[in-house]
Amino acid sequence: MLIQQIQDEVGPTTIIKDPYEAQPSHDMRSPMISGGMLEKADFPVDEIKKTFAWNTDTMSQNLRKMQYAVRGQVVLKADILKNEGRQIIFTNIGNPHAVGQKSITYYRQILALCDLPAEYGVDHPVASQMFPADVLERARKYRAAIGSSGTGAYTNSQGIALFRDNIAKYISNRDGHPAHPGNIFLTNGASAGIQNCLTALISSDEDAIMIPIPQYPIYSALITLLGGQQVGYALDENMGWQVTQEVLEKSLADATAKGQKVKALAVINPGNPTGQVLDFAALEVLCLFCAKNGIVLLADEVYQRNVYVDNKEFISIKKVACESPGCKNLELISFHSTSKGLIGECGRRGGYMELHNICPDVQSELYKLACTGLCSGVAGQIMTSLMVEPPVKGDDSYDQFQQEEFDILSSLIRRSTSLVKGLNAIPGITCQTAEGSMYAFPSIQIPLGAIEAAKADGQSPDTFYALSLLEATGICVVPASGFGQEKGRIGFRTTFLPPEDTLNQAIAGLEMHHEIFCKRYA
Repeated sequence: MLIQQIQDEVGPTTIIKDPYEAQPSHDMRSPMISGGMLEKADFPVDEIKKTFAWNTDTMSQNLRKMQYAVRGQVVLKADILKNEGRQIIFTNIGNPHAVGQKSITYYRQILALCDLPAEYGVDHPVASQMFPADVLERARKYRAAIGSSGTGAYTNSQGIALFRDNIAKYISNRDGHPAHPGNIFLTNGASAGIQNCLTALISSDEDAIMIPIPQYPIYSALITLLGGQQVGYALDENMGWQVTQEVLEKSLADATAKGQKVKALAVINPGNPTGQVLDFAALEVLCLFCAKNGIVLLADEVYQRNVYVDNKEFISIKKVACESPGCKNLELISFHSTSKGLIGECGRRGGYMELHNICPDVQSELYKLACTGLCSGVAGQIMTSLMVEPPVKGDDSYDQFQQEEFDILSSLIRRSTSLVKGLNAIPGITCQTAEGSMYAFPSIQIPLGAIEAAKADGQSPDTFYALSLLEATGICVVPASGFGQEKGRIGFRTTFLPPEDTLNQAIAGLEMHHEIFCKRYA
């Protein structure tokens, strides 16, 4: 009866099943999934060949140790259920277009015109009837910068010169301080830039990178893969996920006492998974700490357009570094992406990194590393340039562009507000305000019986909870343990990217599941 009540309230999008009744078996330790990690995929294998020279014992052990929670055990289980016909609400990853966000017309028009042969696009007899004048002008300008070989050819490994010029102008206008196109690398999303920098930073197993806890798992995953050490600095949940000088100093001292050499510190602003927006004072603490201790600062700023509260604004670390007297010599690399913001085109793999006060010889080595990848995708380079060079007032596309951005941002504000409000209305769940980014990171209270059941099943309590939520409602979240959290805390990360009606159904499903779950294990 209670399950039917949930179904009636949540609606048809979310399929509710009682997780405590007998269900078809999905052994999470099957050949497909072992310990929550993909171990043996469904690939064709020559049955005659029984042994392999390259196996899990001879392969990179760092790769085997690497974990990436955003696509971990719960998501793999969700994929299994989806393939069986279950309806799944994926809130595990910041992938806006996958859950229905509309593309911005201006961007797509120029991308299409850059790809099309001229006779079918910019030079077509009726092109002026199909596309606004500013779109045609921009497309012709970009095509000239790309060159006669078109979008199918490699570019300079650092990126197309015009696009780097545009990025430098954008940064200069944003911060009020000069930026040089020679210090800008176009990358396949911010992730590729982060990986290249960590590759160049980590030179021994003593080298360490300071990362926020909670953190986005790309940092812990890549540090493990590259053979380095991670040093966490805890964000204070009770202070809205702020960072403090005392925590930074203690984390560094503890690492030094263990013989670790801290080479760099990563900061994510606005925060992922925590959603906070850091002010000038908080950013200055980070800058001064890194400058004083000779630590390279890695500024992950991919959510800089995703700010949802009136009393906060995005401030770049580059701006703080230029305006704070003690930070003039700070070594800084900043990252941005077209995957987030109001664009949300993750599949384009567009992004850039800017180097500030980086040793020229190191910059040359980073260029060499970029050359091994030949170049970032041309479509991503185009999108990155468009991100920093939108239409301006007076352009034919301006009004439509402004309306489309307004609609996306307004909806994100509504969704972030309703999700946090809905979570905080559930007894036993608390969640800080999602000031920015695309996520909420609630803390949950569950009975001791559930914690003991999770332990008996060989799982963390939040993984146990997330799998139960998935089975019961089809809602896919990420256990908070995959991001790191304070000892004893239990929680999960969820996006607020699904359409508003779907998100409201998910909130209802979360509430009903939590009630059932807590009663079951009380």
